[in-house]
Amino acid sequence: MRYLVSGKEMKLLDINTSEHFGVPELVLMEQAAMTFVWKFFKLQQTYKKNCNRILIVCGSGNNGADGLAVARLLYQKGKNVTVYPVGEIEGHRTSNSYDTQKEIDEAYGIRMVMELPDENFDVIIDAIFGIGLSRDITGTLADCIQKLNERSSWKLAIDISSGIDSDSGAILGTSFIAEDTITFSYGKLGQYLWPGNESSGRIHVVPIGITEDSRLEGTPQYKVLERTDLMKLPRRNVHSNKGSYGKLLVIAGNKNMAGAAVFSATAAYRSGTGLVRIFTNEVNRQTLQTKVPEAVLVTYEDRFEENMLLEQLQWADAVVLGPGIGRDENAERLVTITLEQYDGPLVLDADGLNIVSEKLELLSHKKRIIVTPHLGEMSRLTGHPVKEIQKNLIKEAMDFAEKNDVVCVLKDFHTVTAISHRYTYLNMSGNNGMATAGSGDVLSGMIGALLAQGLSEEYAAAFGVYLHGLAGDAAREKNSATSMMASDILQGITHVWIKQGLSE
Repeated sequence: MRYLVSGKEMKLLDINTSEHFGVPELVLMEQAAMTFVWKFFKLQQTYKKNCNRILIVCGSGNNGADGLAVARLLYQKGKNVTVYPVGEIEGHRTSNSYDTQKEIDEAYGIRMVMELPDENFDVIIDAIFGIGLSRDITGTLADCIQKLNERSSWKLAIDISSGIDSDSGAILGTSFIAEDTITFSYGKLGQYLWPGNESSGRIHVVPIGITEDSRLEGTPQYKVLERTDLMKLPRRNVHSNKGSYGKLLVIAGNKNMAGAAVFSATAAYRSGTGLVRIFTNEVNRQTLQTKVPEAVLVTYEDRFEENMLLEQLQWADAVVLGPGIGRDENAERLVTITLEQYDGPLVLDADGLNIVSEKLELLSHKKRIIVTPHLGEMSRLTGHPVKEIQKNLIKEAMDFAEKNDVVCVLKDFHTVTAISHRYTYLNMSGNNGMATAGSGDVLSGMIGALLAQGLSEEYAAAFGVYLHGLAGDAAREKNSATSMMASDILQGITHVWIKQGLSE
């Protein structure tokens, strides 16, 4: 597991390192520059780039000072370095270290220019703005960044591409479009969130001496699961039976919506659940018995009997509620009764979310709910426009989780899993081929399976999202993103277990 940080958290880590442990700012800056240059040469070797003529464009803050330090080290390595201190155009400094680093560069005779050169460079390094940027880039600086983006040089950013909001990923006016970003100590949230991720290129996190000690008593709030974390998942015992791996009730599938139940139930079995029951409309019987013969069906005609549902809820260790149930009166009864009567862990998805969006008070009946909205469903739940949600993905998920005391899985290219009053996970697995009908139903079944096997709501949600993305990545390798279907993701689940050595 690794951590991401907000701009505020990173600044606090810097302060702790300097003030509590006494590491001067210039020492940290030197370590950052040395590590950047080391990684730069590693990437040059990997990509087989010609990197003799280098332009470094510097702002007048600490990021610019980093750039000046990098310029000196590259110059000392024999590179033909040009520095364009574009930040001085605004006529003020925001870093004491900037003047020190510039004086050193001038003493070495490193070429300084006061206008953007017309000549060609092999490499352009962006050191204009760092993580502290909080206003739109305009005027001369915006024009400069636009001209840099038009160059065919290999483009790298120091710590973060200029113009990216380090917390939200928003583009503040304009942004430098890097092919590679070498960032210090921790990845920054905005580098991974849309649209900032599109300007960050490949992100390389390098150490500069800010260690876990710099956290003092705190821990970064934002987590990213990695493949090694999968070893924390429950293993299958040699001496066991189907009852050993949980009982999941999938309430899914209205008329003409059998597919949602198929995907969710199949995903649950593929994710290790021992027993799955599907509570669904009778018209879906033939399809489900053909597609998921392992599942037990409990069906109703046009209107279900409440006692029939309560009996199934009593049987279940966990519940998936909502995929394909529609929004008619019967569906509303399914959601209302389940949320009022069931006290176990529950995944609320799809139509279940749409129904609850008009009756948010239903969430107060339970304290063990995982909601899994996509952007449109989140808009209905919160009343906020989709564009606003996408711009503030993490904040929207965290606010909803805390306000309603639920786990909120807000689905996007990098899905956010917010745990009420605790941590927030940002998922890094998956791909754009997963933007296909039925993909969300697969996810609900996977999370439900992990709940049924005894994982907490936090881990079931976070691991379910991560495994879902890995399954999608496996499906892309076999089928390509363009031709991927939800059924391919189901097959990908099996490949994940085998590839990670988790198959027993």
